[in-house]
Amino acid sequence: LETPLLKQIKRFGQGITAGILVISAVTFAFGRYVQGFPFVEMFQAVTAIAVSMIPEGLPALITITLAIGVQRMASRNAIVRRLPAVETLGSVTRICSDKTGTLTLMEMMVVSAVTADGDYRITGDGYDSEGQVLRNDQPAGDDNALTWMGRVSALCNDAELRRVEGTWKVEGDPTEGALYPFAAKLGLERPREQAAHPRIDAIPFESEHRFMATLHTAPDQGQVLLVKGAPEVILEHCDRQEGRDGAPEPLARDRWSEAGDRLAARGERVLALAWLPAASFPPGSLHPTDLPGNLVLLGLVGLLDPPRREAIEAVKECHGGGIRVTMITGDHAITAAAIARMLDIGDGETAVTGAEIEAMDTATLQERVGDVDVFARTSPEHKLRLVKAIQANGEVAAMTGDGVNDAPALKKADIGVAMGIKGTEVTKEAAEMVLADDNFASIAAAVREGRTVYN
Repeated sequence: LETPLLKQIKRFGQGITAGILVISAVTFAFGRYVQGFPFVEMFQAVTAIAVSMIPEGLPALITITLAIGVQRMASRNAIVRRLPAVETLGSVTRICSDKTGTLTLMEMMVVSAVTADGDYRITGDGYDSEGQVLRNDQPAGDDNALTWMGRVSALCNDAELRRVEGTWKVEGDPTEGALYPFAAKLGLERPREQAAHPRIDAIPFESEHRFMATLHTAPDQGQVLLVKGAPEVILEHCDRQEGRDGAPEPLARDRWSEAGDRLAARGERVLALAWLPAASFPPGSLHPTDLPGNLVLLGLVGLLDPPRREAIEAVKECHGGGIRVTMITGDHAITAAAIARMLDIGDGETAVTGAEIEAMDTATLQERVGDVDVFARTSPEHKLRLVKAIQANGEVAAMTGDGVNDAPALKKADIGVAMGIKGTEVTKEAAEMVLADDNFASIAAAVREGRTVYN
């Protein structure tokens, strides 16, 4: 790999060689033919002069400098596999990054809730239970629907969420795992709720019916049926909605459909939560076809894989250093644009899809990558085309990847960056750098160190 600095050094060496030849020839001619020195003496003198002019310490100096850069990058979770890559990092002008797990936490989080009484915003980071439920930037007051949404989240759930060595681990569906912190932010403790509302039956989630239901006994209420699932499915089984004071109201179906579309437009995954108080089912009799049509809708929740805080700062730092950051993801274009807006990547609205990339010829794609920084619904083949188009515009590109099929794009990029945690061995072999923590901030730190080495 001939990086810009190594090319400069080669040209510098060629210049020194030419200079030495000229000086040696002039010195030899002057001493031999003007001063009359013997041939052997002049040959020895010219050889000594030539050797003294060659900077023999330069290769060692460059190697040591690059090695120090490798050592510093390794301390920041960026493991460089090929020494010249350190200097190339200092020349990067565009970083093409995956979204999930690199720019985001890869931890689903409830960020929005809608009840009949109003809209709520939920703060926090990923699966951590620290955060608040806010309405108009103020802590949420008493809302019976919101409280029961928390209970549905804690009880109508089969996932397990544990913290292992400082990292949250979900056993089961990540979406279900994200509902536990939501319940905790509402002040509901899962063990206490499970003790107060023992489960007596359940309908597990299946893609065929797209909902989950659990039957519980509740103090002073007999049986209660708790349900969560796709909004369009749950709404079809509801004929009422929960009011703020706990009294059911007629279902405002159009309002709920509009609210679901609004959350989806922000890139959020939407779930509907409902319940049926004073239910009456014989234990062990629940079946998907038995879901009643008179459920009471509690509300909607919107879930998002939030950006890493350090990634937001790293993107800002890259922009400040003249480096463009491009997001390439397999997610829906709306979701990609929403996350990009949070990270300040692109204009926060425009996203080119893989289908659009396939419809473009090489020249059109080359022009398009000059204007757009968010690409959605992409495949590994699209990554390869994108990196070629970016390089054709004269940019030095870094490309991230984790799957086997990402290897060609990583090989083609000026710097291929593999994920150390979720990346395959094939991807790591194809890459010049491996991220031990799969974090975009580590790429930014490596580029900063590469620029230091270059300087």
